[in-house]
Amino acid sequence: MQHLIRTDDFTAEEIERLFHDAETFSDGRFHRLLQDRIVITLFFENSTRTRSSFEIAAKRLGAEMVHLDVARSSTKKGETLVDTAMNLDAMGPDAIIVRHANAGVPKILSNHTEASIINAGDGAHAHPTQALLDLFTLRRHFGDVRGKKIAIVGDIKNSRVANSNIELLHRFGMQVILVAPPQFMPKTDLEHTYRLHDVISDVDAIMSLRTQTERHSQPAYASLQDYANDFCLTKELIGDRNIVILHPGPVHRNIDIDDALLADERCKVLQQVSNGVFVRMAVLKKLILDER
Repeated sequence: MQHLIRTDDFTAEEIERLFHDAETFSDGRFHRLLQDRIVITLFFENSTRTRSSFEIAAKRLGAEMVHLDVARSSTKKGETLVDTAMNLDAMGPDAIIVRHANAGVPKILSNHTEASIINAGDGAHAHPTQALLDLFTLRRHFGDVRGKKIAIVGDIKNSRVANSNIELLHRFGMQVILVAPPQFMPKTDLEHTYRLHDVISDVDAIMSLRTQTERHSQPAYASLQDYANDFCLTKELIGDRNIVILHPGPVHRNIDIDDALLADERCKVLQQVSNGVFVRMAVLKKLILDER
């Protein structure tokens, strides 16, 4: 059984086939391919886009969704995560979608299930379907992304989205530049800078990230507005440059991206959300129907 824990669990050839399916689904050409299949969501962290996106993706393909209410589950009675997963797996689901605050949890669970485990975000480690939908969005805009430059801006050190995108975008030929204040910058061999103005005239795309205050052991800034003064993407900053703007959400308006730029046609945030459904449909089809 194949799982999706990290972006490199799929080869480039598998991803090309995945994107072919996603493109087909985007045209409304899909059938109830997963009729009578069962998908379980196991979310130990809050989620709006990812959970809803997976649910819509599964239902469009005809699968039945089961949401485990973690707050009322046996984990609150002392049951281990592994036992929870093994008990759910014993009921015969086809896939279990897992989100957890601790890095490595989906990988551990994948060693104890027959169902495919899909990582919907684990700590600051990985979020593979987000990176896949980001690449899909960039390819729908640019066509060939090889040689294009993208700046990832914000709380990179604590971002699972950044980790997954760095691996995937590099593999498909994009040049990734990291932009963050020192306290948000991981140790890296990648090109990086502490000033957004250093790269604004040299990139084809910018991916803004949320400041993940819930993962900070102590405040990094006196206020989010102080951070925004240096790293908020604004229409004034972008000017008339032909730059694609991405964000995995949720967007802190006027902190990550200002209102005017969010409404600009160069901003692809809502397209990312739409594309996420198509990409997750393709992921579910691949893993459940075991198409390798």
